[in-house]
Amino acid sequence: MTEINSSGNGGHGPRSPKNISGRGGRGPGRINPADTTQLKRHPVDLLRIAALFAPHKARIAAVVLLISASSVIGLAQPFLVRGIIDTALPARNLGLLGWLAGAMVAVAAATAVIGVVQTWMATGMGQQIMHTLRVRLFTHLQKQSLGFFTRTRSGEVQSRLNNDVSGMQSVITSTATGVASNLTTAVATAAAMVALSPRLSLLSLVVIPPAVWFSRRVALLRRDITATLQAELATMNTQVEEGLSVSGVRLAKTLGSTGRDAARYSASSERLIGLELRSQLAGRWRMATMGIIFSAIPALIYFAGGLPGSTMSIGTVVAFTALQASIFRPIMGLLNLGVQWVSAMALFSRIFEYLDLVPEITAPSRPVPLDPSTVRGEVRFENVHFAYDGGPEVLRGIDLALPAGSATAVVGPTGSGKSTLGSLVPRLHDVTGGRVTIDGVDVRDIAPDVLARIVGVVSQETYLVHASIRENLLLAAPGAGDAALWQALGAARIADLVAGLPGGLDTLVGARGHRFSGGEQQRLAIARTILRNPRVLILDEATSALDNTTEAQVQAALDQLAVGRTTLTIAHRLTTVEDADQLAVLTGGLLVEVGTPPALQAAGGAYAQLIAAGGQLEPAA
Repeated sequence: MTEINSSGNGGHGPRSPKNISGRGGRGPGRINPADTTQLKRHPVDLLRIAALFAPHKARIAAVVLLISASSVIGLAQPFLVRGIIDTALPARNLGLLGWLAGAMVAVAAATAVIGVVQTWMATGMGQQIMHTLRVRLFTHLQKQSLGFFTRTRSGEVQSRLNNDVSGMQSVITSTATGVASNLTTAVATAAAMVALSPRLSLLSLVVIPPAVWFSRRVALLRRDITATLQAELATMNTQVEEGLSVSGVRLAKTLGSTGRDAARYSASSERLIGLELRSQLAGRWRMATMGIIFSAIPALIYFAGGLPGSTMSIGTVVAFTALQASIFRPIMGLLNLGVQWVSAMALFSRIFEYLDLVPEITAPSRPVPLDPSTVRGEVRFENVHFAYDGGPEVLRGIDLALPAGSATAVVGPTGSGKSTLGSLVPRLHDVTGGRVTIDGVDVRDIAPDVLARIVGVVSQETYLVHASIRENLLLAAPGAGDAALWQALGAARIADLVAGLPGGLDTLVGARGHRFSGGEQQRLAIARTILRNPRVLILDEATSALDNTTEAQVQAALDQLAVGRTTLTIAHRLTTVEDADQLAVLTGGLLVEVGTPPALQAAGGAYAQLIAAGGQLEPAA
């Protein structure tokens, strides 16, 4: 499996789609070292990129033809101007003047229409390719194990899915079409200039190089300043995300740090003022020098046209000046092609790097057919071993049977492997040795959607999406009606509270469920699990963060949920395990005791020692 570091891009943080043409999109610049590092780490196969564009070959050909046609048609303008100045106006030929003036309008209209059609076709193609990449990447990331998301920053995943894929729009509509447009325009303009006047063309060749050099020097200056500016913007974005989220605001208010947070934000904002000024003023003298050069070019052309022995007409001089002014932009675009190419390849590399991740947990190629409605729910851990990412073993040789319909509690010190044991049943992780079975079938041989219907999980960390209560419940059973929703809420001991809300089932739960207390969130999660109706239930310290009164309410809901199901409870309080059919004690990844709570307490072993330590089942390791 390809390793992704915590930042995912060599420590340079998320990239903005603006970076496609040098840092910050401020024009041509040097190749970003982060891009070259990314390409070295994950080279890009050009055939793979071509495969993305293959379904759009006809549209690509049409776009290239339109670009070429627009460039060639646009070159007619200087020649029409020459005809007006040299022929129509001196001869007072109103008919010819009308035709030439009309032709100028027609050329402008034609290039405008072609530009709109070209943009529509290129943007549509780009959006289709982006859609394909987005869906493929999202679907592929969903297949990754919980360990992948533990190792990787959520912001990095979002950056690749949103910023990098969106950056492809610039590759398709700007970089790719820009190459064709700039190349066509530069070649056609140069040919037209030579056709008008070979001597003046030679003069332009002498003047253009210093103009190009000045432009690139200014771009390099602005690129370096913009790199610092973007870093400051990233800092401000982080401050906004941390300081204005629900959790951030609550933390700031409770710590009394709102003033300090505002001062930090103000300081960043002030630094932006200076950086923006430096960015705008960078190279102004060079730009002023270049402006003088550009002003001198037409003057030199006019001077050359007026030298003794010159046969050039006034119209030719004016037409040539217009052509010479329009050739600079496409040349600069072509000179910056190397930077754009590396930046584009780096985007593809970052996207393909995630698409090439091999999921640690894969769906079985031939799943064992299992009907969730007829599953008995017998769970067995058979010589189970587990280690995180090749580290030391967290579980060692666990043999434990959970009879169908029974309640099993697991206790032990912090770090003994309790939660890890529970995570193996729904395949949040896969065993590194041995196996976990349900009704004799290895969980690795059960289709993921079937396993999710068989095994339900209620954990300490309840997650509610920012939507209504109804939408949160329907995540478990999309086709459930209101009657089923209210029945589940009643079983979870929260129906009366929801019924008393002005919006009822349509009440928004708020970001991460902060509209409700911790106990209310837990009971909503329990109602959601009841709708799922799993035969096997994993309760991972579901009441550990609650006060005694709220714990009693949630525990009553859990007891109702556990009726008739095989239940594995990760416990930390004595009251949680008193009614368990069997108790398993873990220490250092080893199963040291199994039996009923009274029997283990009477035996005076590890469980009795935990009780004697003060009634808490989870002292420090």
